[in-house]
Amino acid sequence: MRIIRFQYIDEEPQFGWVNDDEEHKLLGSIEGNPFGNFHRLEAKVPLENVHLLPPVQPTKIICIGRNYIAHAQEHGAEVPNVPLLFLKPPSAVIGPEEKILLPPQSEQVEHEAELALVIRKKGRWIAPYESMDYLLGFTIGNDITARDLQRKDGQWTRAKGFDTFCPIGPWIETEFDPSDALITCHVNGEMRQMASTRDMHFSVRQLIAYASSVMTLEIGDVLFTGTPAGVGQLQPGDMLETAIEGIGTLRNSIEQDTTI
Repeated sequence: MRIIRFQYIDEEPQFGWVNDDEEHKLLGSIEGNPFGNFHRLEAKVPLENVHLLPPVQPTKIICIGRNYIAHAQEHGAEVPNVPLLFLKPPSAVIGPEEKILLPPQSEQVEHEAELALVIRKKGRWIAPYESMDYLLGFTIGNDITARDLQRKDGQWTRAKGFDTFCPIGPWIETEFDPSDALITCHVNGEMRQMASTRDMHFSVRQLIAYASSVMTLEIGDVLFTGTPAGVGQLQPGDMLETAIEGIGTLRNSIEQDTTI
């Protein structure tokens, strides 16, 4: 099932679900809470008639660095012996078709296409064999990074934490096999990244278990699983398309932040 958050005109945001017809996508509302008990209403509203929001509002976004060997190599780094954790703030989250803003502090903002996990229930010290019980589903994310600031600062909070630097969506797919799915990233139609989730050094189960050994996973939290090789710079006017086989495509345009 594909779970979305959407808004119709000026109504309050709500959860819904989308049928799997690729040509005629229709949505239906969800009564109740998709993280608990809920009931699906008939899908009859064309998806293009509503505004899609980020599919979840996490308390935190946990990210994994250097989880693909080729990506570590392109930065001259080794794959760590245990998962390398860092955080992105919830204020960085945007949804499909929203704009990624390039901050004036950076001259080298890059894309990092990733499979993202959405946590279903609260957990701490989760065993790997129990980890999938804590998972609602999977979505697409892009860990937008100010690479020059990452190198300058030595730690990654500023480089990863700007507003709009965490696009996720377009929905949460609950019936997805993460063992061997193609991840691609295109900028203006040009292929930048392509790899399979089978290339991840640490598996989905291992990442959930390890993250929960450090911090409590809350309902709705998002866990990024790392990016393949091929990360590259973004420019104003670019169109970023991040796709995962079996989930869909997340599209975001790029603009310069001119608020100051």
